[in-house]
Amino acid sequence: MKFTIVTLGCKVNQFESQAMEQLLIERGHVPAKLGDGCDAVIINSCAVTAESGRKSRQAVRHCKKAEPQAIIALGGCYAQTKSPELDSLGADLIGGSGERAKFVSDLETVYLKRTQLKTTDDPKLRKEFEILPGGSAEGRTRAVLKIEDGCRNFCTYCIIPYLRGPVRSMPPDEIRRESEKLYRDGYGEIVVTGIEISSYGLDLPGNVSLINAIEEISAAAPGVRIHLGSLEPRTATREFCRALKDIPFICPHFHLSLQSGCDSVLRRMGRKYDTALFYESVINLREFFPNCGITTDVIAGFPGETEEEHKDTLSFLKKCRFSAIHVFPYSPRPGTKAAQSDGQLQKGEKHRRCAEISSLAGTMSDDFRAAQVGKTLSVLFETYGNGMWHGHTENYLEAAVPGENLRGKTLPVQITGCNGNILCGEVTTSAV
Repeated sequence: MKFTIVTLGCKVNQFESQAMEQLLIERGHVPAKLGDGCDAVIINSCAVTAESGRKSRQAVRHCKKAEPQAIIALGGCYAQTKSPELDSLGADLIGGSGERAKFVSDLETVYLKRTQLKTTDDPKLRKEFEILPGGSAEGRTRAVLKIEDGCRNFCTYCIIPYLRGPVRSMPPDEIRRESEKLYRDGYGEIVVTGIEISSYGLDLPGNVSLINAIEEISAAAPGVRIHLGSLEPRTATREFCRALKDIPFICPHFHLSLQSGCDSVLRRMGRKYDTALFYESVINLREFFPNCGITTDVIAGFPGETEEEHKDTLSFLKKCRFSAIHVFPYSPRPGTKAAQSDGQLQKGEKHRRCAEISSLAGTMSDDFRAAQVGKTLSVLFETYGNGMWHGHTENYLEAAVPGENLRGKTLPVQITGCNGNILCGEVTTSAV
């Protein structure tokens, strides 16, 4: 069976798509590209916003046109919703956000029997963490390793806890085993991901925490860079940062989920922190990891957000000096409390606020890149084009240098300037 996988959404979806690809290859199936006469197309969908759901539906329709003879298998978070539009999409297999190995088996059944199947479960009943292979079927530079699934935060704008279920964590011995495999396979970086990795270990016996998980990865994959996924601000205490600093090869790039820089909006969002705690986390990270990149997410135009609250967010963003910001307009998600709230803003107003935040974010990103000139940074090289090798610094900036045969190597680079959004430099013998 020739197959292809179309992935939407977060790094967890990226990991799960890579895992399903590996499982299919192990079963003798052949990966291909969309339009190459595939027998099956998997759409790993997203539902974090209403726009994500729209893109997931659009992806199904696009794939059906590109591969009219193929089995269409819809998995992921949008497939887990009870949207009345699901059945009208005409997917042959609808499998939801859990049991990815079973989804692969179900796909084989649908392909062989030319039947249709819908196998979504009840996420709140999920108890076990599904062990899936990390890494990817192609390349040996950056591997994604999912160590946690589920969320218990229930923010008022978010449907993911209802689609992913309660917190489930990968046992430490399994983390070690998977990390050892990635080390043997030659990866230069492991990206630690999950739906909410700050909650790692809450479901495990004993006093197991995210730090313990990272220590297992470090011990099993010596010399491999460790890049953390999104953290809840309350995680970055001084104790956490001090312990993290003692673990070798931690990438000094941290993504702290903000969503709003105004306390009254944060309360309406149901977030578990205020701006004072968030800023304390920023200070802690910069104390223990000087020159670290700190990135964040911001929702513009949350229901009831006044112009003054929007300006409070702009002021707080300036105070934090982020290296990058992912900003998007609030999108009502059916099934969430915020979608029913009064004070829904007009589309144009939300986009105006997005544009203001994006402009500020661009200035801060430029300032952060400019501050790297003259420094020596570690770069993991990934791709080659136009005579230049491209990779990412340890604080997650793209860099390019001339050279040959650098793929997969992590080398010190003297930063000499910027070319747009890309740092320029030369490989050096100087220590990082």
